[in-house]
Amino acid sequence: MKFLDQAKVYIRSGDGGAGAVSFRREKFIEFGGPDGGDGGRGGDVWVEAVNGLNTLIDFRFQQHFKGATGQHGMGRNRTGAGGASVTLKVPVGTQVFEEDNETLIIDMTKEGQRFRLAGGGNGGFGNAHFKSSTNQAPNWANPGLEGDEKTIWLRLKLIADAGLVGLPNAGKSTFLAACTRARPKIANYPFTTLHPNLGVATVDGREYILADIPGLIEGAHEGTGIGDRFLGHVERTRVLLHLVSAQEEKVGKAYTVVKHELEAYGGGLTDKPEIVALSQIDVLDEAELKKKAKELEKACGQKPLLLSAVTNVGMLAALRALRDEIVRFGTEEQDEA
Repeated sequence: MKFLDQAKVYIRSGDGGAGAVSFRREKFIEFGGPDGGDGGRGGDVWVEAVNGLNTLIDFRFQQHFKGATGQHGMGRNRTGAGGASVTLKVPVGTQVFEEDNETLIIDMTKEGQRFRLAGGGNGGFGNAHFKSSTNQAPNWANPGLEGDEKTIWLRLKLIADAGLVGLPNAGKSTFLAACTRARPKIANYPFTTLHPNLGVATVDGREYILADIPGLIEGAHEGTGIGDRFLGHVERTRVLLHLVSAQEEKVGKAYTVVKHELEAYGGGLTDKPEIVALSQIDVLDEAELKKKAKELEKACGQKPLLLSAVTNVGMLAALRALRDEIVRFGTEEQDEA
């Protein structure tokens, strides 16, 4: 399945049915009178967050969603049936924006959450509705109201507990594959990861979700490389694991490049707790490892974790550090509530 995290969609709710003009005429009934029924209401357009989806790929093949028109009213005071509604099923974490792609309509953060994007038009009144003591035979009825139409943007921001950030080939996908059942593409060239990946990590009996995004390079906020468009997928995380490859000649600079891109993007990413780790340490000897660890500590202001996903060194410590931050974040939320 291909990954798609943004889609443009046209929606239109159904028109209301027209009211009926009808008069009762039956044998042996001396006085008939108007009996035209009202039109049915047009169908609505809804959006619903459902489980089991993690991409908007379905909206690449269908971009138009329209509610059904309400049925017209009929004689004998029969009201027309309402038009069928249509529902856009989206992954949890999808945001719905107006056509300007800036004005937020709704943020679908919970499974089962529903929101009406466009209400169907009301049905028109039949002529029976207009009967009065001074006008006992009205020969007109109202047409149904038109439905609403608009173009909207769907933007997916994956919901995960922890996010992995770093330069290309920093070992993010290898880390994800080593501690979860996810199987991202891993190769020895930059930008192996072209879209975000999710995996469920388990440590000491507790599970949490990890998100791996494509690597950032200098100038990503200006569109260099893949750019920073995938950073939205770690906006909802509670903690970031910043991986710096031990193969980098200057690990301090590698750290600051990514940090600068996070600051340029905004979205509160620099306010999140950050755990820094020197990855791929299996390629260094002891002396070189100490030198680079010290350089990275000076750049980030904290003692970095040392790990190798290939040899499983330091992996448990990293997973526990992430778990502790996630638990602490959850405790703070409960205290605020």
